[in-house]
Amino acid sequence: MIRPEERIRVNFKSLSRELFAKYFFEVYDGLSEQFSKDDSKNAPRYLQLFALVSFHTFIRERVDAAIYETHNGGEYDATNVIQRPIVTAITTLGMDHVKQLGPSLENIAWHKGGIFKRRAPAFSSVQEPTAAAVLKSRAAEKGVELEFVGVDPALPINVVQLKPEVQQTNCSLALAAVNAFLQQKVPGPHQSLISSDILRAIEQFTWPGRFQLIVDGNRQWFLDGAHNEMSVKRAAQWFAETSSEMQRYSAMSGPVTDH
Repeated sequence: MIRPEERIRVNFKSLSRELFAKYFFEVYDGLSEQFSKDDSKNAPRYLQLFALVSFHTFIRERVDAAIYETHNGGEYDATNVIQRPIVTAITTLGMDHVKQLGPSLENIAWHKGGIFKRRAPAFSSVQEPTAAAVLKSRAAEKGVELEFVGVDPALPINVVQLKPEVQQTNCSLALAAVNAFLQQKVPGPHQSLISSDILRAIEQFTWPGRFQLIVDGNRQWFLDGAHNEMSVKRAAQWFAETSSEMQRYSAMSGPVTDH
């Protein structure tokens, strides 16, 4: 993330600064009328305000579907005011935001499971046994059937975007969520993605700082914003495997490039 408006996107594109400012102040000015200086302690905090701006933006832009990522946790997250989501999904859990969520993976799983809602299909990547047990318990509390999603065998192989194993896991979870959405919201026979849809979506995927490879002349830069122990290990594995493959390719085709 470089600019605040990147947090809210429509059709893959960040809002322009002008449109972001317009929607922000429509929300902010409306709130200012409700909260006086004496009552400012009850006004929305930073992430709560961003959530409100995003809701307002998607309504004004008349989007057909909105995808929300929780800020952190789930149970008490500002984004969790949505009572009737179409589908919910949880990626692989790691030790993150421990000051807010608690010191164990079980604590984190409890908070994450707060996004489950009755009558909304729930999916999760395969988790550590202790975290999986907590998620199952949370799903049972809410009367939700939780499905753990492994790597989808239909994913295309030898696609650079899926080279990191974790991206195969993430993509499989995304496909499960998308197909659940289509089955509920799209009438007729087109209730699941076909292989060409999946391939086109994967080939379009890019995110600066997430398993990003930049080729600069005879140098390659491997960029990843890993921010906890689990993601650091996966970034290191991606670097080791990808750089080794590039060295082997260079050895076959010409001089070995610098890394």
